[in-house]
Formats: sequence, C-alpha cells, structure tokens
Amino acid sequence: MTPAQALLTELFAAAVAAADPAHCVPPCLPPPPRGRTAVLAFGKAAASMAAAVETHWPGPLEGLAVTRDGHGLPLHRIRLLFAGHPHGDTRSAQAARGMLDLAATLGPDDLALVLVSGGGSALTTLPAPGIDPASKAAVLRALLHCGAPIADINSVRRRLSAFKGGRLAAAAAPARVHSIVISDVPGDDPALVASGPSFPDPSPPQAAAAILARWRIPLPDDIARHLARPASPPVLPALSHRIAATAASALSAAAALATRRGLRCTLLSDRLEGEARTLGSAHAALARGLVGHGPQLLLSGGETSVTVTGSGRGGRNAEYLAALALGIAGLPVTALAADTDGIDGSESNAGAHADGTTLARARARGLDPAALLANNDAHALFAGLGDLIVTGPTRTNVNDFRAILIES
Repeated sequence: MTPAQALLTELFAAAVAAADPAHCVPPCLPPPPRGRTAVLAFGKAAASMAAAVETHWPGPLEGLAVTRDGHGLPLHRIRLLFAGHPHGDTRSAQAARGMLDLAATLGPDDLALVLVSGGGSALTTLPAPGIDPASKAAVLRALLHCGAPIADINSVRRRLSAFKGGRLAAAAAPARVHSIVISDVPGDDPALVASGPSFPDPSPPQAAAAILARWRIPLPDDIARHLARPASPPVLPALSHRIAATAASALSAAAALATRRGLRCTLLSDRLEGEARTLGSAHAALARGLVGHGPQLLLSGGETSVTVTGSGRGGRNAEYLAALALGIAGLPVTALAADTDGIDGSESNAGAHADGTTLARARARGLDPAALLANNDAHALFAGLGDLIVTGPTRTNVNDFRAILIES
C-alpha cells in the first residue's frame, strides 16, 4: 500500500468510526416508559444498534432485530434474526411478520423502540395482501438492475409492502413509537431509510405506478391490480425520532482528520447520486483541473447507481473508480471509494483504491479497464491489481465514502 493509499484508508476508517452505533446510538435513547419496551431493529446496523441499546437501557427490554447474514453480534435480551440482502427471501418475510406481531401486543403505557438502518428494506420484505412474493421480488429486482435511484426503489417498496411506509408504527398503536435512525439516504429524510416502516409515507399513492412506468418495468397481474386499488394511509400513534449518524457526520470526521494531517480539504457533497461511472468521469475531470494547484483532498458521499448491461461482477464504488482511473492516468492522483457498511453492492469488498498508475498496471497484467467497465466487471479489474479494500461487515451504514487526494 502506498503512503497515499494508507492515508485515504485511515480517513475511511475515521468516517466509519463516526457512525459506530456504540457511540452514536446512546445519546438518542428516549426516557423509559411506564410499561414494556420492545426493540424492533432492522438493517445492516441492526445488531450493533441493538447491542448499544442493551448496554445502555436502564429497564426491562425485549425485541427482535434482523440483519444481513454475517452482520450479527451477540445479543442477550433481543432476539437476532438473519435474512437475505440485497434481495429479500422467506426469512425477510418472517422477520417482518414477527415484528408486526410483537408490535401488536403493545399497549398505551409501552414503547416501541425502532432502530432503523440502511438495508432494512430487503430484510423486511412482506408483501401487501394479494401480492405474490415472487411478483414483488421480480419487480424490485428489475428496478435494482435498471439504474433506478434508491428513492424510486423505496417508493415502490413502500407501496407494495405490509410493513413499510408507516405500517409497523400503525401496528404498535396505541404505544409510543420512538425511532433511532442511521441514515444511508441522500438528504437524510428518515421516512426514506429502509422505506420508513415507522414513518408516514411521503410519496403520493400513485407515485409507485408512475415510477414503474417511467422505468418500463413489466407488471405482473397481481401488482397491477394492487396499484389500481385506492391506497389508504395507515393511522399512526405518537411518533418521535432522532437521527444518530449520517454521511455528513462521517465525512466531517474524515475532514477533521485530514485537516490535522495538514491537508486542504473540500467537501463536494454528502448526497451525490447518479450513474457511478458518470460521476467517476466527472470527478476525474475535476481532479485533472486541480493538479498543479497544491496538495488537496476532495471528499464526497451519497449513493450512486449502476445500470447493469454486462455480465461481470461490479459494485458501484468499483465502477466509479474504474471510470475515474481512465481519466487520471499518469497523474499524481489517488482515490478511494468504499461503502461504509463494508460491502460494495453484493461483493465481499467494501470498495477499492485507484491512482494514476492503475491504467498502466492493468495493461501490464493483460487487463483492459475500459472493456471491464463496459461489462460491469470493475471488481475483476481491482481484484486483479490487488487494490480491493476488504474490511468485513462494519455493522453500520451511512452509504458511500469517496476521497480523492491530489498531490504536488
């Protein structure tokens, strides 16, 4: 690892640490109720958020937490479940049903403590009545592969769900519902994280049908019938929430460390979206224009998307870096892009490094970066160069972290 790569890796670690539930969840806990407290946790950070509550909660505690396989931690009072991600499975439906059933047992003196983090949508896939799980899975898989932004995907998820869009909170009535959110969505609207099971649905009922038409997604008959029926929003109890961690707070921690290292640091945005390769090319052009103007660091966050047309193994951060590498060849520029949950798409790496030597090193090994990118196979490029970043599950999720170091 070069000194520049080591520095960027250290900044990424600082960003992830800033979103560690062990530190950011306890300040968000509400006062205990007179009655029961039931934890309902879902997402890639569910186990670590639940563990933080178990450590700091002063009274009796029960509940369920569901997370992705491999993202668990030992829990003592909260039952831990696992389910499929990024595509839900039968365990996802069972987890959602179990949480709805537990919520329904709560009374007016009780508290539903809902712990929300990114990834929770796939981990709680319980279709609305009348929808075949296979139909819902096919529609969402098509949306995931066509390049639709996460806001569109989650809007459809809410409309087709028996759990999302406030329906979990409605099941807990008349209990009080307090949500603690680790945000992985650009803009940090808590109703959009994990498709908002404990928040009112911000989308109009007709939004899902319009989104599916815009992306030209074929509709199975059961989903077409469901979308044609009038939708009545669920009746919600008293709600409160706190946002425990965001992309902005993670980037701020990295920027503070970079400043202490003597670097001039610019935060481009914490909410960049769009096609991963398009953003990579744009950032390469920006970096080229800054070469020769002194050492500096560019930071950004958000969530890009990938339109899958090839047959390779991608990951949006790898795809971003492959496009960036094509534009910084030969320049004193080093970049890191990684997902703060430790998983770039469905691969086992968090992301990768790229620099001005990536193109030449790839060609020396018989790799064609442009062809690999065209085949959505950026993972193979960085695996072949030994430039993947493998952290394992971080048990938090404030989405993508990108850092570009421009040296003298």
